[in-house]
Amino acid sequence: MRYALIIAGGSGTRLWPMSTKALPKQLIPFIESEDGGPPRSLLQIAMERLEGLVPAENIYVCAGESMRQTMLDNLPGLTEDRFIGEPMGRDTLNAVGLGCGVLAHKDPDATVAIFTADHIIEPVDEMLKIVEQGYELAESDEPTLVTFGIAPTHAATGYGYLQLGDAIGGTGFAVDQFKEKPEAPIADEYFSAGPTKYLWNSGMFVWKAADVMDCVRNYAPENFADLDRLCSTWGTDACKAELHDTFGSLKKVSVDYAIMEPASKDDNVRVAAVPMPLSWLDVGSWPSFGDTREQDSEGNRAGGCKTVFMDSKNTLAVSDDPDELIATIGVDDLIIIRAGKNTLVCKAEDAERIKQMHGLVGDQHGSDYL
Repeated sequence: MRYALIIAGGSGTRLWPMSTKALPKQLIPFIESEDGGPPRSLLQIAMERLEGLVPAENIYVCAGESMRQTMLDNLPGLTEDRFIGEPMGRDTLNAVGLGCGVLAHKDPDATVAIFTADHIIEPVDEMLKIVEQGYELAESDEPTLVTFGIAPTHAATGYGYLQLGDAIGGTGFAVDQFKEKPEAPIADEYFSAGPTKYLWNSGMFVWKAADVMDCVRNYAPENFADLDRLCSTWGTDACKAELHDTFGSLKKVSVDYAIMEPASKDDNVRVAAVPMPLSWLDVGSWPSFGDTREQDSEGNRAGGCKTVFMDSKNTLAVSDDPDELIATIGVDDLIIIRAGKNTLVCKAEDAERIKQMHGLVGDQHGSDYL
């Protein structure tokens, strides 16, 4: 049977100060609806996007256990038994391993599509058709791990890349190599080579749950034994008793590094990329959030509040208070964020340093500001 698993962990520190421990980025209602309805969270959008892909009862969410009730409130259609709670974050291998392991023990024939809760993808109907192709590839007799690749729109240094090889099954391509986030000159080379050679790594996958757990066993055996034991007893008192200590001791590693890269070199496993030539936005930073907003004639963008931009260009102003006014005079390329008792002002080019600032705020002023 087919399932979908939304990975919704992460603290979203690059979207501080609006993203906090109490309300991380995937739960902030800051994406305005095109139909004029109330703003929605990225998690709500991720769940709505899957409507019709698989039965609603086959959609699961994996995230921090501390966020269980908040996420259940955010997603009225999600039931307790379909929330898989991690006691703490241990990177994507363990989130994926926990979710897929639980489903593999529940249904040995499960095929699982993996999505994240920080993407905006349009048009949705075309995305669902492409994911369907991914399911079909993953359900072939040969063990196949499917990832989805986005056609680059510019020479991005913030995304990993998929180097493509031979065609597979008429809809996919072999992944010859996974490329880490490149320096600018290398990103230029990838972009110039075109989308038949390189795609952005979207972080979305489809595979048989049993196949990916076999890969965890083969490539990350130090993680597999504990994950498999937890998954086989999931929901029992025995699992609850050891979950925190066992999960906390697992090696922290990404699914790309631990599974996808070694699988692409294993003759016994196919790693296939299915191109997804759609509008795709990873809302992981304030500049990418700005890309969800309409801009004025000078490139200024706003979210959640009233603004006046005077002699200002390419500036983003956001607040969590719709009655607040942010006014700028004679500034260019700024990010201005107001949330609760916190205000952030930085150059747009320094947006990646917000994560570093988040750490400094915690060190100097404590967790009340995080």
